[in-house]
Amino acid sequence: MSHTPRSLRSRAVLTCGLLVAPLMAGVSGCAGSPDPLSAKPYDAADQISFSGDGDGRKADPDKPLEVTAKGDDSRITDVTATDAAGRYVRGELAHDGKHWRSTVPLAAGAHYTLKVSTEDSNGAPGRRTVDFTTSSARRLLKVTFGPKAGEYGVGQPITAKLSRPVKDPSARAVIERALKVDSRPAVEGVWHWVDSRNLHYRPQEYWPAHATITAHSNLKGIRIGGGLYGGDAKSLRLTTGDRLEALTDSGTHQMTVKRNGVPIRTIPITTGMPGFDTRNGIKVVLAKESAVRMTGASIGLGAGSYDLMVYWAARVTKSGEYVHAAPWSTGSQGYANVSHGCTGMSTANAEWFFNTVRLGDIVQVVHSNGDDMAPFSNGYGDWNMAWADWRKGSAVSGGQSDDTTADSARLRPQV
Repeated sequence: MSHTPRSLRSRAVLTCGLLVAPLMAGVSGCAGSPDPLSAKPYDAADQISFSGDGDGRKADPDKPLEVTAKGDDSRITDVTATDAAGRYVRGELAHDGKHWRSTVPLAAGAHYTLKVSTEDSNGAPGRRTVDFTTSSARRLLKVTFGPKAGEYGVGQPITAKLSRPVKDPSARAVIERALKVDSRPAVEGVWHWVDSRNLHYRPQEYWPAHATITAHSNLKGIRIGGGLYGGDAKSLRLTTGDRLEALTDSGTHQMTVKRNGVPIRTIPITTGMPGFDTRNGIKVVLAKESAVRMTGASIGLGAGSYDLMVYWAARVTKSGEYVHAAPWSTGSQGYANVSHGCTGMSTANAEWFFNTVRLGDIVQVVHSNGDDMAPFSNGYGDWNMAWADWRKGSAVSGGQSDDTTADSARLRPQV
């Protein structure tokens, strides 16, 4: 018959009921009946079993870890389970002390240490310590952070590309909570699901100037759902430079370049003519090409319309919008819009701009008759989305976004 710890301790007290001042009398009452709670724990291997025991197989991470007391004359008093990093696995012990069960998922391919304390019918303590490993995941989800490590402008989003599509909202939440982005100085930011395989991270405003930003994943070994587990991910570290912003005004035909809020140069420009109007909105420098070939055929014009080598070109959209040298249109720069969508300027100004900006710097176009810059399908248009809408694209902060289809129009350089 099993007893509660209280009844067991009461029995131990009764066996010493006739002892009167043993130290003063110089006799050792209760000889041969020591307090069982003070005894050295015995090996409780025969009194308990756990779900990963017995046949040499690794524990299944898809199932909870369970510890059970054998027979009627023993009970479990305490269970601790920790991974190789010392992190505890939460669990629940039944009221009768007969069963303990983990309440959080185990990681796949991970090593754990299980420590179980027991008590027999006489109140004597037992202990068993077991090391075990969970089986490796069959389907792994790997994460690749972007961009490459280095120094960028304050408009550069952090990206995470998944090796497999994930659409289930609960699985997305598991992933998102495990992808960490930290910055010094600290700013609040949120992941946004661009589609089922791509996430972007940005703060509410631009990154601070001269910040250090790190991204890493805690997803390795974590059960995501549907038999999918987190895999390896290489961490990312990047820094920002000065806050550099180029405001392109298609109405006044001027570009104002600011460094840390202070104007440093005003440049006469020309932007897209009617029918080829430059996109409005905030863009981010994607690449710098000292020379790029641009042809009319690439944007649907006749093969003989133009075929030029263009110099000092800073790319701002995937579809081929650049800020570049346009010596053939210097007479219109500052007065009229005559390009096929790019922002043109003199060779000297273009070389200065090319050497001044870095990837991730901001180029904002206003007062154009063109379409608005898309948030995701044509480069980094992330900053054109209001913060409240951005947060709705998070699986943790307020919902998910639908998959975004690519902009198929004008996918080659414009001039």
